[in-house]
Amino acid sequence: MSTVALVPAAGRGERLGFGTPKALIPVRGEALLTHAVRGLLDAGCVRHVVVAAPPADLAATVALLADAGLPAKVVPGGRDRTESVRLALRHALSVIPDTRVVLVHDAARAFTPAAVIRAVVAAVRAGAPAVIPVLPMADTVKQVDAEGVVHATLDRASLCVAQTPQGFDAATLARAYAAAGDSATDDAGLVEKLGVPVATVPGHPYAMKITTPFDLAIAEAVLSVRENS
Repeated sequence: MSTVALVPAAGRGERLGFGTPKALIPVRGEALLTHAVRGLLDAGCVRHVVVAAPPADLAATVALLADAGLPAKVVPGGRDRTESVRLALRHALSVIPDTRVVLVHDAARAFTPAAVIRAVVAAVRAGAPAVIPVLPMADTVKQVDAEGVVHATLDRASLCVAQTPQGFDAATLARAYAAAGDSATDDAGLVEKLGVPVATVPGHPYAMKITTPFDLAIAEAVLSVRENS
């Protein structure tokens, strides 16, 4: 039974200010997408990777991964993240019939440690229909209304930050996407709507999402530390 990782990489990443798809932005000489795909394959538990790329940058994405020696299938992405995952999932299920575990991984979380990837896959293989890596909240969280007035201070002891890769039994994720209507930024949220329990494994600070120039600077520092160690 195969484990397949889907990487939605069609976002433009306007907040980074590069004028290019976020996944193609370089960190220490290599695109975020290259780092992300290599991390998935090097974890040793992912057999196939399917990347949903911007249709206008399809050829460039294929060339990028080929030049890096990374065996990944590239398909055209959709208008938003949900549609990109749906298209990548459809491709995976049609051409890889023994798909058992499906990971959905953000290219923007390019430096997720291999141990996190392996933990997610192991939990799904052990029988969990859906698994996500999480980190406990460090900040105080306020509930604020539309006028900017604080209504409550939430108990952060029960709150976590979700990361990727999020892992699913293939049939469960297919059912969640078949029922999905609106755009979603969290695949586990679609599974939750089905009433399916979502398990968790410990995440890692290196799995941070790169969204702003500040995040990119941190990623450069993280990669430097990893290379030096």
